[in-house]
Amino acid sequence: MIYDADVLIIGGGLAGLTAAIHLAKSELRVILLEKYTYPQHKVCGEYVSNEVLPYLQHLGIDIDELSPARIHRFLLSTATGKTVESKLPLGGFGVSRHALDHFLANTARRAGVVLEQQTEVTDVTFANDAFTVTTSAKKNYTATIVIGAYGKRSQLDKRLQRPFFQQESLWLGIKAHYRATLPNDQVALHNFEGGYCGLSQVENGIINACYLANYRSFKSFKHIDAFQKQVLSKNPFLRDFFTEATPLFDKPLTISQISFSRKQPIENHVLMCGDTAGLIHPLCGNGMAMAIHSAKLASELIVRFFEGELPNRLSLETQYAAAWSAEFKGRLLTGRIVQSILTSPGVTSALLTGLQLAPGLLPLIIKQTHGQPLLVNQKPVSASNSL
Repeated sequence: MIYDADVLIIGGGLAGLTAAIHLAKSELRVILLEKYTYPQHKVCGEYVSNEVLPYLQHLGIDIDELSPARIHRFLLSTATGKTVESKLPLGGFGVSRHALDHFLANTARRAGVVLEQQTEVTDVTFANDAFTVTTSAKKNYTATIVIGAYGKRSQLDKRLQRPFFQQESLWLGIKAHYRATLPNDQVALHNFEGGYCGLSQVENGIINACYLANYRSFKSFKHIDAFQKQVLSKNPFLRDFFTEATPLFDKPLTISQISFSRKQPIENHVLMCGDTAGLIHPLCGNGMAMAIHSAKLASELIVRFFEGELPNRLSLETQYAAAWSAEFKGRLLTGRIVQSILTSPGVTSALLTGLQLAPGLLPLIIKQTHGQPLLVNQKPVSASNSL
């Protein structure tokens, strides 16, 4: 039987788009279904570790076309303004999701991906060794392989009966862009009571401010402005920033029910990628790179599956689950530990004192939440599909 696609991807964020480009350039038939439209702002720290650059270059994706900020330094502050700084072992770049996702979507189309926007997936069923994917418009798509890359939380998770969906999560994320004078090569993480805020530059000199807050600390304030003035601004760095910066959004973007609970990289034979497979705490600054890396892991194995190097679906799923766990399980665990430290003001202050006395420790901690530059094991992309 001929299906609509060799691979159908649910969700067009970093993981979904990267996988789509990789698979299409490997001469597979790819359909990507995205709930929203491009370009679109998203709640995201918008910092990407340089570890992904060799892989993106292999796919013909030139990040320089977006004029990203080049980031080499890290600053951490406590809620009272105590600081420690470090060079980033690999460095990274800052680029908005508004620009990056749109850029990748256009790249995917040129590579031959069938990209459907404003298409919400409501169900995925697996029978007779194939998938049927149903949309809110009651349209069905059939595919041999399905990748789930639809983000942190979706009604599809409920449909798939994923355990984390039933667990209450008290974290919310808030993000906006600003004009402000800040070091263009630095990503800063500023603590406040009940959360932390990342500040870093993206393209065109814009500053992205994105913070994670515990709902318990937020719920007594009716407006985000009041929360920022009365809670975040107790940190002198954040007070100066929000006093002097010019907002570029009419209002900040928000997302609630952010869950850091453990997830499985495979559900009902669907290969999960990016935040859909597991969400690292934002303070680690590695979520975007992990999304791209997980797309690489899945895509390389899927190509091997279609080329007959993997004998069956079970082998594909087993190898993906093992590879995903080997690459990311340790990072997620480190993220949980660091998050528990940074959300305890007394412990954070003691930690910074220790880091000031032994400055070499901070780069080591950063390395535990990041990977090495991605080695490209897959054969070069088809010349016929190159940009």
